[in-house]
Amino acid sequence: MKCRVCREPAVIDVRRHNANFCTEHFLRLCRDQVGKAIDEFGMIARGERVLVAVSGGKDSLAVWDLLVELGYDADGFYIGLGIGEYSDESGSYARAFAEHRGLNLLEVDLPGDYGYDVPSGARAARRVPCSACGLSKRHLFDKAALDGGYDVVVTGHNLDDEAAVLFGNTLRWQSDYLGRQLPVLPARHGFPRKVKPLVRLAERETAAYCVLRGIDYIVEECPMADGNKHLGYKEVLNALEVASPGTKHDFYFGFLARASERFRPEAEAEQDDLHPCAMCGAPTVAEVCAFCRLVERAGGRGSVT
Repeated sequence: MKCRVCREPAVIDVRRHNANFCTEHFLRLCRDQVGKAIDEFGMIARGERVLVAVSGGKDSLAVWDLLVELGYDADGFYIGLGIGEYSDESGSYARAFAEHRGLNLLEVDLPGDYGYDVPSGARAARRVPCSACGLSKRHLFDKAALDGGYDVVVTGHNLDDEAAVLFGNTLRWQSDYLGRQLPVLPARHGFPRKVKPLVRLAERETAAYCVLRGIDYIVEECPMADGNKHLGYKEVLNALEVASPGTKHDFYFGFLARASERFRPEAEAEQDDLHPCAMCGAPTVAEVCAFCRLVERAGGRGSVT
């Protein structure tokens, strides 16, 4: 197996590109694909302050590393979710990565700062754990970016993630979600700009990137993710990808090119009803935002401003 670029021994095959790559040229491919996504969708401008949502997993650490390699000013932001040993371990990987590279990592701890954790919050709010977790993270990412004066929030969603979410939203024709499923969500109504620079890289490729760059990350899946429907959607899409390499890419980027515009008016109309939360000031359609209600139901600390 030879590298397509230099004909030296290859370390990985990327079937949707019908090519094999050595270490040097695979790492270059990853940088090029992230740079292409940033340029194609206007994600980040030079000189902007970037906040990377870091979990300690392969995708968030890979995207942070790639952005630094590409010359962006990027800090990390880690949330301790209170999920037992899993959170302890994931936090240690995030801190070790930042310390080794001399990068700035901001941290928030749900139990210490807000008086609840994801398992108890999910039970109290009668939400599935992934829902309570996602709600908490989105609110705190937004807050950290706005409070810290950052221009953009980066998340580690890769091609597999986006294709699986799109698959689920299409199965149920959730038009409001389809209207918001974009590589870039512009800043609006008190929300910072959010971008996904890994949309041109698959999960297998971000894992390989971390191995080849010597990035240690938490390998185990979150123990609260058992039963998450998107894991099932990923399995279906993986089977299709094996039979027809490039399926995920064509599905997701075909949607962006040919269909996403049709769903945007409904998603944009929802923004007209937003107003400040009575407790924390975050944009919401209700008197009190979903995050503040979650904190209250979980018996957390009063004001979350």
